Amino acid sequence: MTESDCITVSCIIPAFNEAARIDAVLSAVVGHPLIHEVIVVDDRSRDATVNVARRRRVRVIQLKRNQGKSAAVAQGVAASHGSHILLLDADLVGLSTDDITALIYPVLHHSVDATISLRSNSPLLWRAIGLDYISGERVFPRSLVADRLKEMRQLPRFGLEVWLNSLWIELQLHVQVVGWSHVISPLKGRKMGWWRGIRADARMMCDIFRTISPRDALQQIYALQRSRFRGN
Repeated sequence: MTESDCITVSCIIPAFNEAARIDAVLSAVVGHPLIHEVIVVDDRSRDATVNVARRRRVRVIQLKRNQGKSAAVAQGVAASHGSHILLLDADLVGLSTDDITALIYPVLHHSVDATISLRSNSPLLWRAIGLDYISGERVFPRSLVADRLKEMRQLPRFGLEVWLNSLWIELQLHVQVVGWSHVISPLKGRKMGWWRGIRADARMMCDIFRTISPRDALQQIYALQRSRFRGN
């Protein structure tokens, strides 16, 4: 048995009203040889998200009320059994099994502690510096958060990613950014309509800056950039 054989990956996909997109995401992870379980956490969707996920025969957890991404992921982590967590957004377009392999592989072979995606339509600034610090697609050890699920549930609805960043930086994890040149995350305006999309983006940014300050966000970007090159 090799060291990589000891790593098992639980894929957690929080979803809210993603019936039109989640099946394409599931097609990239269901049956993937590096993924040991797939858990969809439905955040009280009003569409057919649950039915679409169940047709893929994955584990589906339905929340009794809409609680936001942070609480949904906490529920998924609590139900998972893998040594590592693969987080994926439910609305990705263009995701392939090769993209999943590329995100898992560096952790599987112990070259880094965690990975984070850089999608092709990430904001221009993030692509310029080679880091999207609030990317929702990540691989990291489950042990980092297993004992902090209460704290995770109490985060603002969209404070999860920057909270994870804080843990990674505190523990001095070596992080690798994995470029996904053909994967996009649809703009909220395209999914919800222009006005509702603007409001949703504003709420997300408010949640981020309720979790950390703008100054802390800049410090996170700097620290994560440094961690990418540590040990190289």
